[in-house]
Amino acid sequence: MLVHWFLAAVHLLAFALGFWAVLTRGTAFSRLAAGGGDVGRVLLADNLWGISALVLLMSGGMRAFGGYEKGADYYLHQPLFHVKMTLLVLILVLELAPMITLIKWRMARGRGTSFDSGRAKVFARISHAEALLLVLMVMAATGMARGVTFG
Repeated sequence: MLVHWFLAAVHLLAFALGFWAVLTRGTAFSRLAAGGGDVGRVLLADNLWGISALVLLMSGGMRAFGGYEKGADYYLHQPLFHVKMTLLVLILVLELAPMITLIKWRMARGRGTSFDSGRAKVFARISHAEALLLVLMVMAATGMARGVTFG
């Protein structure tokens, strides 16, 4: 029983960290786009966003399919789980461009060369959209926890 509780707590804390990190990354991108930001803050927030995403995927996968919660059959037949997974896919698709760009920025920074921060404003908007999608995922999760059904 403690493992169930621990996994649920880790999962929720990863949502909180992810929400904070992606909002912080968006703000850092905005500042960078305005000419007053520090790329180090963008990269640090992005690292925390990535860590939280890995923890969310691992703890969520264990909870849904590892026998620690209601079981895969429940989740696969729960409409809100499908909503949650759709939101996850949207986040992953939105994350592709910032992720690839930030990998390039890290490599350029490591070589001591310059990089183009011209898309920072777009990446700020993407980050803030991802934060909203995370909130919607939490809403779907709370509906699942309360046994909300449709139909």
